[in-house]
Amino acid sequence: MNIEQVVFYFLAATVLSSAFMVVLNRDMVRSIFLFFMTLFAMSGLFIYALADFVAVTQLIVYVGGMLVLMIFAFLLSSKTILNTSAAHKTSLIGLHHIPGMIISLLFFLILFVTVYQANPEEISWIRNAGNNTLVASDNTIHAIGVNLMTRYLIPFEIISVLLMMALIGAAHLARRTKKQ
Repeated sequence: MNIEQVVFYFLAATVLSSAFMVVLNRDMVRSIFLFFMTLFAMSGLFIYALADFVAVTQLIVYVGGMLVLMIFAFLLSSKTILNTSAAHKTSLIGLHHIPGMIISLLFFLILFVTVYQANPEEISWIRNAGNNTLVASDNTIHAIGVNLMTRYLIPFEIISVLLMMALIGAAHLARRTKKQ
């Protein structure tokens, strides 16, 4: 095993383990920093896939902007919210989690079937995109657009869904008021 494989497996293990811990961890501060590790390691994997633009975009937009927003939402939330969430540490899976699990499993089943049945080789502009090599005088914006909408569409959309969920969670934490 060469050094490239070791670094790749390290980055992949970091992404998987930190993302898993974000989901399972109830401490908000640790979850924010683990989410930071997940996105940072994911940008390292994009660099390995020769998607430098997506990696830099992820670092600037997602890691920089999103985590700053989450940290501000955490800092602006009241201590009573944090104390009540820490006091209610119960079992990992409860009855109220079942509808969310069913919806998630159905979503992943639909996503798996769609990716399995997709045949991108039939679409002409995708077929022609693989034959192009970039030259210094080429229009790289066109090549970046084609690559973002073909090869890197699924990771790009998954990150945007994660961003939306983080925005909703940050807004929910910031707007929550004390119960009287």
